[in-house]
Amino acid sequence: ALGLDLCRGSLPEATSVDLSKVALVAGVVDGRNIWRTDLDAAIARLDDAKALHPASLAVATSTSLQHVPHDTALEKWDDPVLDANLHAWLAFADQKVAEVVTLARGVRQGWDSISEAVEATREVLAQRAAAPGVVRPELRERVAKLTEADRQREDFALRDELQRERLDLPLLPTTTIGSFPQTTEIRRARAAWAKGELSDADYAERMREEIASVIRLQEDLGLDVLVHGEAERNDMVQYFAEQLDGFAATKNGWVQSYGSRCTRPSILWGDVVRPHAMTVEWARYAQSLTSHPVKGMLTGPVTIIAWSFPRNDLPLAQVADQIGLALRDEVTDLQDAGIAVVQVDEPALRELLPLDAARHGEYLKWAVDSFRLATAGVRPDTQIHTHLCYSEFGQILDAILGLDADVTSIEAARSRMEVLPELAEQGFNHGVGPGVWDIHSPRVPSVEELTELLTLAAESIELRNLWSNPDCGLKTRGYAETEESLRNLVEATRIVRAQLEN
Repeated sequence: ALGLDLCRGSLPEATSVDLSKVALVAGVVDGRNIWRTDLDAAIARLDDAKALHPASLAVATSTSLQHVPHDTALEKWDDPVLDANLHAWLAFADQKVAEVVTLARGVRQGWDSISEAVEATREVLAQRAAAPGVVRPELRERVAKLTEADRQREDFALRDELQRERLDLPLLPTTTIGSFPQTTEIRRARAAWAKGELSDADYAERMREEIASVIRLQEDLGLDVLVHGEAERNDMVQYFAEQLDGFAATKNGWVQSYGSRCTRPSILWGDVVRPHAMTVEWARYAQSLTSHPVKGMLTGPVTIIAWSFPRNDLPLAQVADQIGLALRDEVTDLQDAGIAVVQVDEPALRELLPLDAARHGEYLKWAVDSFRLATAGVRPDTQIHTHLCYSEFGQILDAILGLDADVTSIEAARSRMEVLPELAEQGFNHGVGPGVWDIHSPRVPSVEELTELLTLAAESIELRNLWSNPDCGLKTRGYAETEESLRNLVEATRIVRAQLEN
């Protein structure tokens, strides 16, 4: 038997393969998304498969069903209209199995035997296309009017000069990627708030207490650019999805993320609009507590798409631009609130790179374009950061350059800075923060180890462009190891500054 993913792949040419002795398993029900299958499209694929004259034809999902939640019957969305719509539009694992059974019956008994199911699906798909919020004409018009100028900032040399004057940072500035440890107390407060056991005011006060504690800690440690710690965020994508129109969050839609960790990807079902500011009040409060710059923290368009279940009725490039416009408005509001540094994270940039090398250029163009759309609306003296997670950076070096972020932080501790010579060879002259502490381990790096890695980084990156930071966010770490590691990082940075300035 030969199994084929016919949702992302295609059938071989009839003349190129002899299937007369092979059973063909046609994966026509998408195992990677959560949308009801278009049975007409699936039938067309199965007819094409029959035309290859395999020994027998079986119907299957395109992949295993570990990528999708279990059963839509376990869900109830708060909005009654959305609740009814999503139950009709979605197919989780149980519903996908039912679709496979329906299509298999059609293969055996003829398509007329499933005509009722096909007609019901047509009606649902038509209803979905016409449902309020799926298409927002005013947003589509805004996207259509975008020009290249909307994705361009002033020349980096000018930005760099103005940002150095505004921020007045030392050489080799220290910072963290964004999140601080999410303690049991924080999680309990969020759970109590979600259940209605903690009022909005009490929850907000609890989060402000945590933010104030994180700011004091960073000042005591001697960090240069601070973060508010993201205590209020359940997840770096879900937090935004819950506030953007066009998204829905499941309550029981768990899927495996990695190892034993699971996540509940949000469902991107309609056009994306930001009805209100999402992060500004937290950032403004944090900045009011310190004279150090505090970074505004956002998740980028590509990562929001990658770690959600995106809609399948609109090209991802257009979805990314919609999210980019929502983030552009948020970035501008952060700037207007006095935030001088805004970080837009794209840890999934490499993750969505197609396996087919011929499609790399198309993907990287819209990925880079959506980031630039999100970040190009600010003044030149506002510093834009981004963060990229572990990957083969060599494959996306052009995209990293294309993002045109003022500072790019990357995970580099495990590889001992191997990506930096490649960046230098490409003429990368923006700020870069190669992570020197691998936060995926509870091990506390020594001052000597961190000093060695920073010195190694300085061999490829000009000191005036080099930053000192951990590899990634600190959400999964404990406070004891976090404090000790950051203390060592600051001390190692002081040592390297003294060595290289002389």
